[in-house]
Amino acid sequence: MPRRNLAWFLGIAGVFLLGYTVSRSAPTPEQDQDYALVSLVVEVMKEVEGKYVRPLDPAAKRQLVEDMINGGLERLDPHSNFINAKDYKRFVLSSKGTFGGVGIQISTDRARANRLIVFSPMVGTPAYDAGVLAGDVILKIDGKSTESMRLSDAIDLITGEPGQDITLTVQHANSRDPVDIKMTRAKIQVPTVLGDVRKPDDGKEWEFVVDPSNKIAYIRLLAFTERTADEVRAVLTGLKKEGIHGLILDLRTNPGGLLLSAVDIGRMFLPSGRIVSTQGRNQPEEAYDANGKGGIFTSAKECPMVVLINGLSASASEIVAAALQDHQRAVVIGERSYGKGSVQNIIKVEGNTSALKLTTASYQRPSGKNIHRFPDSKEADEWGVKPDDGFEVKLTEEERYEYLEYRRDRDIVRDKGGALPPKPQAAKERDKHGKPFVDRTLEKALDYLRHELNKASAAPAMPEMGNG
Repeated sequence: MPRRNLAWFLGIAGVFLLGYTVSRSAPTPEQDQDYALVSLVVEVMKEVEGKYVRPLDPAAKRQLVEDMINGGLERLDPHSNFINAKDYKRFVLSSKGTFGGVGIQISTDRARANRLIVFSPMVGTPAYDAGVLAGDVILKIDGKSTESMRLSDAIDLITGEPGQDITLTVQHANSRDPVDIKMTRAKIQVPTVLGDVRKPDDGKEWEFVVDPSNKIAYIRLLAFTERTADEVRAVLTGLKKEGIHGLILDLRTNPGGLLLSAVDIGRMFLPSGRIVSTQGRNQPEEAYDANGKGGIFTSAKECPMVVLINGLSASASEIVAAALQDHQRAVVIGERSYGKGSVQNIIKVEGNTSALKLTTASYQRPSGKNIHRFPDSKEADEWGVKPDDGFEVKLTEEERYEYLEYRRDRDIVRDKGGALPPKPQAAKERDKHGKPFVDRTLEKALDYLRHELNKASAAPAMPEMGNG
């Protein structure tokens, strides 16, 4: 076997040995053990290189090493993993909430042999302005057929540097003839703060007042990115000017995101007190508190509040829900959350081109209760965030699916000009029995807030006091 084929692997051992020489003349037992483990990896790779049934090209060898790394990390916990250079670029973009592209959400359609389809164009983006429609089948990307193409590969082809041209060959739902749509990539900002429905006169904007007569607002967070806290602050500031009396924060199906984004949002609703703390093995405890700065709706008396969660609310979502629940700032309604109470640090490697996402700490809610669901955790154990007593809304699997279909249908931008989806209770907003779909979790939140507001308005006014 040519030596150059093993240079990369033997280089690992060489660097390790160099570290020994620099640090001390005699390695410690721990260093001896580490060296033996590195040698094992090199030995296995040497055997694969020389004896596997077919030769491995550089890409296949690289994939083998990445799989070995990820296989070991997955045994540590499901949230630690190695992020290669290609995925790391996408990870950085997702955490920022911006990327270069054309502004479409795409998925695969099983009913059409897993062909790529446009879920929805984003209003005001190149794709939207060029005439890409929800439901379009993407046949080609710059002339390359998408048949049997993986979703991730399609995303890589569609995204790119702003200013670059791209042509999508699509088939509209009402036509059999494909059409080439040329557009220019632009900087796309992914909104993470949404309302319940789009405004009828402007498809770019969301309606955040869900009950105008009682002045109850509704805010839905899809993730916690670098921009989310600023977006939430802008919406809350506008709602406060409108004189909102009650607020619903919907964190259902929100997988989380950045810790500091969750802390900033928590501070908007809490005047003081602990939001979350983190504890790691080789690092001091870090505490994040509400410090009286940046508060907007901090009084439960002036603006009662509800947080909606379900089994897919995780990480940063659980931090916010737990903090507001522990401080009795909000009532939590829905289903028990996912139970991800661990903190992952992004450690850059390979010259900052790839990264190791490693669990380094766990976070604690203000009450001290545990959030993390360990592999051996039972249903009766303490983990996640539970709805307040009397406010659990248990859904069947069928109801969960119907909710996702209902929610998606209300979010879609169907055509150019900002046209809304069909009015509520359209075909996809009905259950399998043909009855109008009812979001029972949201309805319970509205019932609670209406009751609280009516109770407050019925309370007798305190007599005025003065100095005689």
